[in-house]
Amino acid sequence: MNMKLPSFNVKDLMREAGTTISTQVSRVVQLTEEKLNLTNDKTEYDSNFEALIERQEATKNLTEKIIKDTEAILVPNPGNRVEDFIFEKIEKKKPQRLSNIEYLGLDLIEAGGTFGSDGAYGSALIKTGQAEQRLGQCERDFIANTGICFIQPLKKFLDGEMRTITKEKGVLEAKRLDLDAAKSRVRKARSLIGTQSAERDLRVAQSEFDRQQEITKLLLEGLGSTQSAHLRYLHAFVESQVRYFAQCNKIMNELQKELASTRPSTPRLRINSEDVDIVDSIEDNWGYENFATHIETVNITKV
Repeated sequence: MNMKLPSFNVKDLMREAGTTISTQVSRVVQLTEEKLNLTNDKTEYDSNFEALIERQEATKNLTEKIIKDTEAILVPNPGNRVEDFIFEKIEKKKPQRLSNIEYLGLDLIEAGGTFGSDGAYGSALIKTGQAEQRLGQCERDFIANTGICFIQPLKKFLDGEMRTITKEKGVLEAKRLDLDAAKSRVRKARSLIGTQSAERDLRVAQSEFDRQQEITKLLLEGLGSTQSAHLRYLHAFVESQVRYFAQCNKIMNELQKELASTRPSTPRLRINSEDVDIVDSIEDNWGYENFATHIETVNITKV
């Protein structure tokens, strides 16, 4: 069975390659001349378009900062954040790791079992450890909820709409360089034929630039409508955070009530023939910082 190979026109390929290289060289030359202030042929955008670009850049930069700061709160360890980022890129499940509060809970439970769960201290350690583990689970749920309702939508916005706008801005800048290079060629043309050819290229470059600017402008103007969606994401984040802190507060209040019966009595001291609570006496009379300077001036006896 004979397979028919596709035919290539070498001359067309060479011509296209030559045109591409020529265009790239022209852009580099134009950009270099602008950087060195060697040309006045630079198209300026109107103030309205410049304002749209500034708003787009601010939106991009601040959204990136919000995501970064939120992730830093959820996963404080930079190494863990890098590891999670890598797993996301290779589309694998993030590693399940215990948080610091969960490690504390495990160690408290272990200590309580070692010291004896029948004793007041051991029992309190176990109860506290279990509460810390529940806090850890609440934290884990909060991280997951925030990722779904806040971080992921913002990242999707940056990877989708914002990336498209950035790409079209790059195309517009390329078309702007082509336009200004065409203007420069018209100005430098020495013959009638050269001038006519340069002016024809200028008309084409102007048309392509105008079309690309209109496309980019429409995308930039559409950014305003995204803020209502981002506001919903923010509300969802706040609600998730309120729910998280409420759950934590409930867990700790329940633990405090549970441990209240095992709380040891406050030590009492006899100071200058008067029985007082040691904690209240230190705080009311001297303050903890100044207690050491007064301890030698009074006659203290443990009751």
